[in-house]
Amino acid sequence: MLLPVSAEFAICKQYPLSCCILTLSAKAIMKKLLVAVALVASTLSTVAQNVDLRRKIEVTGAAEQEVTPDIINVTISLKEYINAKKKATISQLEAQLQQAAADAGVAKEDITINDLSAYNWNEKKKNPDFLAAKQYGIRFKSLDKYNQILAKLDQKGIESTDITSYDYSQKTTLKKELKIKALLAARDKAEYLLASVGEKLGGVITITESDNNHSNFPQISSFANNIQYNAAPLGITSDINFKTIKLSFQVSAVFEIK
Repeated sequence: MLLPVSAEFAICKQYPLSCCILTLSAKAIMKKLLVAVALVASTLSTVAQNVDLRRKIEVTGAAEQEVTPDIINVTISLKEYINAKKKATISQLEAQLQQAAADAGVAKEDITINDLSAYNWNEKKKNPDFLAAKQYGIRFKSLDKYNQILAKLDQKGIESTDITSYDYSQKTTLKKELKIKALLAARDKAEYLLASVGEKLGGVITITESDNNHSNFPQISSFANNIQYNAAPLGITSDINFKTIKLSFQVSAVFEIK
């Protein structure tokens, strides 16, 4: 119940200290309320400023290209053999391999010895009839060179051969080009989609590239099985050709609508 003004004055006159405390408390509460209101208003203003009110369109673009591997790592295992009581030594077979590689234009630094077991030489000392073996690693730029070498080797001295790995030397450059093409494809898509509804494309806002690019490399095992062999009486050549490597990239982009 509200008291008349005259009654309030009378109470304050009678209890001046109580009235003073009540007045100060009311002022403190009011001050706190004003500060809280100011904080809320400031927060709402900041949130409103951070809200992106621009009209946007988000699209994805993709690009891909097929290339032929130009780094092909192959192993060739040579093994001594005896024909009509005459032994073809590992040294003779190795010299033949080196000459065939030179004739095919393969650099010396692209030929390495992968496996040379001391067991071979220990056994050779104990047993003159022991047949030593040696494995070589050769890097080719094309399978044509590989075919040329196989055609010139003593077939009986070849124990096995296998493709161990392959790659494309310009893959890093190609990846960069494909990412640019994917982004341009995204822009073109956004442009014609907006044009269909009478809108115009603005500047790019964000660009997100896909980390998990898709590289379609042929399986090594499938090719290895096609060319791996033991020495056979017929002529040995490898007529296989690599399937192309397919590199594919995707980019997501957000554009402003004018």
